[in-house]
This record gives sequence, structure tokens and C-alpha cells, in this order.
Amino acid sequence: MATKIRLQRHGKKGRPFYHVVVADSRAPRDGKFIERIGSYNPNTNPATIVLDFEKALDWMNKGAQPTDTARAILSYKGVLYKKHLQGGVKKGAFDETAAEAKFTAWTEAQEARISGKKDGLAQSKADAKKAALAAEAKKKEEKAAAVAAKNAPVAEEPAAEETEAPASEETEG
Repeated sequence: MATKIRLQRHGKKGRPFYHVVVADSRAPRDGKFIERIGSYNPNTNPATIVLDFEKALDWMNKGAQPTDTARAILSYKGVLYKKHLQGGVKKGAFDETAAEAKFTAWTEAQEARISGKKDGLAQSKADAKKAALAAEAKKKEEKAAAVAAKNAPVAEEPAAEETEAPASEETEG
């Protein structure tokens, strides 16, 4: 039986949520599956991925073929890299401790990259909020100035009328 690691769609229209499952390749997308190994929520930023690493690695070693999106998720979580390192150990390219050291270094770099993205998103959100607050304060000041100008006593208009009246008298005479 050919098995695939793929996504099973759930959620409302326009708000997808996926289960990462191992299923027979002949089964429909949202149909019968063998085992659920995780979930993927693309609605959050960055996307939330929960994956049972050991189960996914076990199924990859058994020969399950991931779909394109599932391959991207497994790669992001390091399952494909771990499988690659295990292949190197089997071939004798390096020993198990070197493989673990490489995988640990990769995992730390990946976590640093993810936390950097989260920090960048939080910073940009804070900057956008700060800019919106400044724009709102400026608009409020402009509105207050307009109201103050409207409610100010009208002392300039009679002076303007007095200067116009002698000018009109000169043209008559």
C-alpha cells in the first residue's frame, strides 16, 4: 500500500485549518487516514505548526511520500534533514554523535530565525500602532484648532468693514 503524508482540510470557508495525516494514496483528501501526526494553522503569523517529530520521521523512514506542502512543513520542522543525516550515518559518512551535533546546531539556528521573525512582526506592529496614534493626535489637534477658530470672537471682520466703507465713499464723490 502506497502511503502519503498530506494535509486534511478543516475549518470554515476562508479560514482553513489542516491536520497533517498519513493516508493511503487512494483515499480522498478529507477521507480515511491511517494516523494523524500533527496540525498546521496558516491563519496565524507566522503559521502555527504542531508536529509529532518522531512519528513523522518514522513514517518517512517507512517510505511514506509527502505532498509538496507537507514536504515544506516537514522540511521546516527538520524531519527531512534528520532523515538525511540518518542516511549519512548508515553510509558511514559520519557517526551518530556528529549527526546529532549537526542537527542540534540546525535546530538552534532555525529557532533563532523563527524568534527573529516573531520579534520583527511584533516590532512592526508596535511601530504601526505608534504611527496611527501619532496621526490620530495630529488630526485631533487640527480639529481642535478648527473649532477654536470657529468659536473665537469675531473682532477682525468689523475692522475690515470700516476700511471698505471709506473706499466706497471715495469712488462716489
